[in-house]
Amino acid sequence: MVGLAVAGSLKIDAVVAQGCRPIGQPMYVSKCERNILLAVDDRPPLEVLQETVAGLNQSDRELAQHSLFLGLVNDEFFKQEVGPGDYLIRNILGGDPNTGAIAIGDRLRPGQRVQWHLRDAHASAEDLQAVLQRYRQTEHQTPVAAVLFSCLGRGEGLYHEPDHDSRVFATEFGAVPLGGFFCNGEIGPVGNSTFLHGYTSAFGLLRSRQQPPAP
Repeated sequence: MVGLAVAGSLKIDAVVAQGCRPIGQPMYVSKCERNILLAVDDRPPLEVLQETVAGLNQSDRELAQHSLFLGLVNDEFFKQEVGPGDYLIRNILGGDPNTGAIAIGDRLRPGQRVQWHLRDAHASAEDLQAVLQRYRQTEHQTPVAAVLFSCLGRGEGLYHEPDHDSRVFATEFGAVPLGGFFCNGEIGPVGNSTFLHGYTSAFGLLRSRQQPPAP
C-alpha cells in the first residue's frame, strides 16, 4: 500500500468521472430489501427496465445487453437538481422474472432516487468532460498539479486510443503536471460520501488554499 501526505497551504479536491449516461426517467425506490430492488414507483423494476430498453434505439439496446447499470442518488435531500457526478453507478447483478425484482451491487433504501445508465466510450468521454468542466466553473482556480487513478476497464481498451483521459484533462486545465496509474477499483467521493468504484477515473486536484488575487 502506498500513501501520500500533503502538508502546507495546499488543498486536494477529488473529482470522480464514472463514465455512464442516464437512460429513461428518474425513479424512486418503493420497496427494497438490502441490495434487492423490489419496486420502483410502485412497479416491478424488471418490467420498468424492459419498457425503458424497448424505447431505445438499436445501438443502445445492444449496449444494454452488457453495459447496463443503475445509478443511485445518496444525498438527494440536499440537492434540488441532480447532474453529472451525482449518481453513484452500481452493477446490476441479476433479475427474477417471476417477481420482477433486480439485485444491485449496493444497499438500497426506500425513497431513494435511481435511474438506469449505459456505459460506452462516448458516454465515458462526455461524463469526464462534464465533471471536469463543472469543477473548473465552480472553483475558478487552476490546480497546481493533479493525480489520476483510472480503471483498467478504461484506457485504450475502451477508447481505442492511448492517453484519452489525460488528454481531456490537459484540454480543460492546460499544462498542469499530472501523474497516476491504472487501478482495479478506485476510491473517491460521490456527493458527501466516499465509495469504492469500478470503471471510473478519480482525480486528486491540488490547489492553493490561498485565494487568487481579484482581477
